[in-house]
Amino acid sequence: MIRIAAVGDVHFGTGSAGSLRPALAHLADRADLMLIAGDLTRCGGPEEVRVLAEELEGLPVPRVAVLGNHDYHADKESQVRRILEDSGIRVLEGEAVTLDVDGVRVGIAGTKGFGGGYRGACGTDFGEPEMKAFVAHTRKMADRLERALSTLDADLRIALMHYSPVEETLQGERLEIFPFLGSYLLAEAVDNVGADLILHGHAHHGREKGVTPAGIPVRNVAQPVIRHAYSVYTLDSKRVLSAAS
Repeated sequence: MIRIAAVGDVHFGTGSAGSLRPALAHLADRADLMLIAGDLTRCGGPEEVRVLAEELEGLPVPRVAVLGNHDYHADKESQVRRILEDSGIRVLEGEAVTLDVDGVRVGIAGTKGFGGGYRGACGTDFGEPEMKAFVAHTRKMADRLERALSTLDADLRIALMHYSPVEETLQGERLEIFPFLGSYLLAEAVDNVGADLILHGHAHHGREKGVTPAGIPVRNVAQPVIRHAYSVYTLDSKRVLSAAS
């Protein structure tokens, strides 16, 4: 039984110090690892991510994250990543990591992901070069995620991303912005190689639970959705057993 504490969209700023740490006091009693699904900062400033890094520093469980669109805004994503990793938080972008949790190999593949929409109402790489580039970026993110997942030799496999792979967890958001909240290509990538759980954020007004076409559970862990510092998901025998906030 593996317990995963997950959250996204904490949007830390320079004045956020102390807003999360009290809720993490008993994290080790509740979870075996912590996954963060992007939008760690408000605008991607190094001074913002330093506040979060200090907030999460020294926690007694492994921490793995992906970046979100907010973390790219200041064009300093490489610096943001370096600050996080210097504090012991592993950041993934088209990469994977395997953790040994009490003898269970937990593999995590991560990507920011990108938009484009969902089958029947999605962008295509046709027409203007700007549109081709938009869709090509999503394909690149999805392809890298699929390759990362396929390299994992693990008992349990988790796909961690910021953008949503399915429409189901976007319900509550305005339909007009679905193409900017995720892409079916992300779900397709995971379904092609398999996983036990997908975690994402980004959709603040969406809902928590969804599933890919192949039946893989999807959880939207954006903090405005879960309404807690994190939610805990328990994996055992390759299925989601329970979730607790």
